[in-house]
Amino acid sequence: MGLHPQVEQSLRIRRRPPADLLTTDSDALLRFVRLAMEETNEAECGPAIPLPVVVDVDAAGVPCRLYATRHAAPVFVYVHGGGWTYGSVETVDRLCRRIADRSGCAVLSVGYRLAPEHVFPAALDDVETVLAFVRAEGAGLGVDASRLAIGGDSAGGQLATVAARRQRDAGTPLDYQVLIYPAIDPMTASESYDEVGGYGLDRASMRLAWETFAPERADRFGPDVAPLAAPDLSGMPPTLLITAEFDVLRDEGAEYADALLAAGVPVVHVRYAGVNHGFARKLAVFDAARCAADHIAVTLRAALTF
Repeated sequence: MGLHPQVEQSLRIRRRPPADLLTTDSDALLRFVRLAMEETNEAECGPAIPLPVVVDVDAAGVPCRLYATRHAAPVFVYVHGGGWTYGSVETVDRLCRRIADRSGCAVLSVGYRLAPEHVFPAALDDVETVLAFVRAEGAGLGVDASRLAIGGDSAGGQLATVAARRQRDAGTPLDYQVLIYPAIDPMTASESYDEVGGYGLDRASMRLAWETFAPERADRFGPDVAPLAAPDLSGMPPTLLITAEFDVLRDEGAEYADALLAAGVPVVHVRYAGVNHGFARKLAVFDAARCAADHIAVTLRAALTF
């Protein structure tokens, strides 16, 4: 199908940076983008679903937010997107609430440190700190940490799947992963960058994001930054991987799904037609966002009920 009209609606909601900031002042541009995302959060994501438990948690020094509808629920650790440089627990608050409400899982949203103030591996370290905290303190949080999944969108998807692989390597594998248009390829080499680079995200923006997150070029060739660089993907958690038709990350997400499948990992890859990068958190704008959130919830309910 063609571009959904809701994409145009979405692009109109958020302020675009002045042209001079794009080329002259990277610090001012970052401040602008961070503020723009936060100030349009309500218009993009809609009202907050009330839940029995919504509480901010200090997870061994990493700020998080816990959402739950019942005691001793399985846990879904969620890692927000934003090019490793912006976004927060607030910008995915509505998505996390909906998933918690409809899945019956507790959702723990991670407020990891952002670049450029904190470059690689700070964000990854924070995600792993949170996973260790959940395993150690689950009873005190009122959750069942023996049933543990991870997920994230965009940059958060990259952090989530790298953390999942590292958990596998450490002998503490996770039960499931949900990757929403994950950032996979620091080289930005796939054809989708050329085909659909005009819908809110492009090659130049992604290259800048990767370079800001991992300024040492050698790091960008290693598996802790580039998930496809891992020599062995067998034993990774069963995976739901979501891509979007008009997203430059579309093809690398599909390539990662194929690589997981080739390694024997159960994978469901769903491509949402007509929508662009970032659609999934915008519950007030996209019908597809609500469908995706509910698909994630149903999948987690099935995967973690054992």
